[in-house]
Amino acid sequence: MDQNPIKRLDGIIASLRSENGCPWDRKQTPESIAVYLIEEAHELLAAIESGNTEDICEELGDVLFQVLFIAKFFEEKGLFDIEAAARKSAEKMIRRHPHVFGDVTITETEAVRRQWHEIKKQEKNGRSGSVLDSVPRNMPALMRAYRISERAARTGFDWDDMGGVMDKVEEEWSELKAEIGKNGVEPSRSEQRREQIALEFGDVLFTLVNVARFARIHPESALVSATQKFERRFHHLEQTAEATGRDIDAVPRQEKEQLWNQAKKIPPKDGPQS
Repeated sequence: MDQNPIKRLDGIIASLRSENGCPWDRKQTPESIAVYLIEEAHELLAAIESGNTEDICEELGDVLFQVLFIAKFFEEKGLFDIEAAARKSAEKMIRRHPHVFGDVTITETEAVRRQWHEIKKQEKNGRSGSVLDSVPRNMPALMRAYRISERAARTGFDWDDMGGVMDKVEEEWSELKAEIGKNGVEPSRSEQRREQIALEFGDVLFTLVNVARFARIHPESALVSATQKFERRFHHLEQTAEATGRDIDAVPRQEKEQLWNQAKKIPPKDGPQS
């Protein structure tokens, strides 16, 4: 029977890190590999968005490799190994799902979420700190804004309904337009002016993140989809221009608009038109 593939992968990492292994792998640190883990996680996200199961499988393997690689540093120092990390995770999951592994009865997803965070609070054993402290500072800004607003909302600091959030969007949008209208946003304007406009723009984005939260969609996923849709349509512009022997920057603006409207009518290959 073949060796357990995870143990085999762990053994490959051990060989890479050994005295006669790869010079590059031996020089790495948890911090340097963490950067690659983030990159691989984004590639996994892209694969999931594509729906290609072969790509998803491959990218999951790449993420697993980086996780095992990081664990190997601490195993080498005699601190813990990947099995210890897995045990801790298993214990945490069982502890935080008493409705599955205990005698608690819960059927609503929102109640599960409340229970999860109540258990997390108990795990802190009374240690002081902000409810926002658990949100990593190095998360992508859009994802972090979502988590921060979510944590704050759990304390009761939130709008009553979607209408309240939408009113806030309008308010923030008006403030941004007013700030831009003072002097415009040309590069020649002062750094202080650009910073103030950036603050107002950030307020708009943060409030829109809360719209997504109320709508029960994730802003990161929504933006990924919107960006992919733009890419698909822009590729149509480029391909149409190329078919006429021109670069896209040589196509007149009015013609670009016409081609864009054509592209909007072309449904994506993997789903309905949006």
